[in-house]
Amino acid sequence: MAEEKESTSVPLSQVDSGGQDPEDPVKSPPSSPNSSTRKACCYVLQSWVSKKFMTGCVVLFPVAVTFFVTWWFIQFVDGFFSPIYERLGVDIFGLGFITSLLFVFFIGIFVSSWLGATLFWLGEWFIQRMPFVRHLYSASKQISAAISPDQNTTAFKEVAIIRHPRVGEYAFGFITSTVILQRESEDEELCSVFVPTNHLYIGDIFLVNSKDIIRPNLSIREGIEIIVSGGMTMPQIITPVERVDRQAERITLNRLK
Repeated sequence: MAEEKESTSVPLSQVDSGGQDPEDPVKSPPSSPNSSTRKACCYVLQSWVSKKFMTGCVVLFPVAVTFFVTWWFIQFVDGFFSPIYERLGVDIFGLGFITSLLFVFFIGIFVSSWLGATLFWLGEWFIQRMPFVRHLYSASKQISAAISPDQNTTAFKEVAIIRHPRVGEYAFGFITSTVILQRESEDEELCSVFVPTNHLYIGDIFLVNSKDIIRPNLSIREGIEIIVSGGMTMPQIITPVERVDRQAERITLNRLK
């Protein structure tokens, strides 16, 4: 009987595991150094592969987007005249694209002449009488006039930086005209600054004192690129330039009473 009591007093876990509890981290045997080194190497390799993969994606993404947009543009422009060549039995890819570019070039030459300008004015007069199309055409014309190489009175004059919407914050805009506000005490020169809020075709107009406007050393095209790109093409250093006085472009408002 005594031998049976002694045999039943020993736990089964100690019999199976040799006196060691595998669930107890203190009693369990430590892992080997080779397994820890292997895990560290796998982690470093995985991190290196992920980093290089993301670097490749970052490098190839703008290239892929540029290639896709360029290819789509070539196919889109080529589709204007390629059906004509297909009916004539000429199947050369890119011939319609070249023809379209030459067509746009000759249109520019024709519109620059007196006859072309007259026909273009008649076409604009007809479009301005259409209910919905005239608003779309006017907005598109203002944007094209802003980046047109021909300097005219309807284009953006200068890139401007104004304090908006509060002190310490600035906003990019374009000076469209200069206004003279006549007061009883003295006249005040104001500049009409267009601040885009949705790319270029929608924005707010602010009348800002000409002395409070910062004129950076940026061209109109550079200012448009900064706004369209969301500030990604912003130069690291911006230096203001001296104000250019335009007496002929000033508009005089009535004197306030």
